[in-house]
Amino acid sequence: MSESNTPAQPARKSSYHHGDLRSELLNAAESILSEKGVESFSLRAVAKRAGVSHGAPAHHFTDVRGLLTALAAIGYERFINCQNDRQRLAKADPESQLAASGLGYIDFALENPALFRLMFSSEKPDKSDDHLARVANAAFNKLVDDIQNVRQIDPYIDSAIMQEVMTAWAVVHGLADLMIAGRAGRAIAFEQMTSAARDAALSDLILGALGMKPRL
Repeated sequence: MSESNTPAQPARKSSYHHGDLRSELLNAAESILSEKGVESFSLRAVAKRAGVSHGAPAHHFTDVRGLLTALAAIGYERFINCQNDRQRLAKADPESQLAASGLGYIDFALENPALFRLMFSSEKPDKSDDHLARVANAAFNKLVDDIQNVRQIDPYIDSAIMQEVMTAWAVVHGLADLMIAGRAGRAIAFEQMTSAARDAALSDLILGALGMKPRL
């Protein structure tokens, strides 16, 4: 048979379809994490959700730990964006900016409870990963900067101010964790408040823990 009469070979289907597969896998991973939690998370389930071969996630992330690490890093980036969004809408004084950052922290937790727990409560992500460590440190240093703007003292050179950083973190994180667990309502009926009243109550709690009051 001549070369011109050779039947055309069917196009080989790629295991990695066109488009940004890495992003598609991360989106699928976040959906599964939200639905089933980290303990039932698997690369096979992610591949199935994304509609690709079972080997596709490993090609991009090596293993489950690698995928969850990448997902946690994206979570921290989104987390910081939530805080920035709140601060853009708040008054410019340092106390209002600190409270707004805390409200953004809580916004993120309420909107992304499974991702929030992956970032802060799970040992699955690789904390030594460069990207994850960088964005996690950026999130902490944002709080450090917010406290420094209020106190006009660098927390890294004043242990008393660093204690305030840790107090603020503990209060906001505790509120976020209680709220996504549905337990804060036993003490404060947030669900019965308007959003403005809830924000005001949370701001009072955040600033009150540091002996501050919102500026009127």
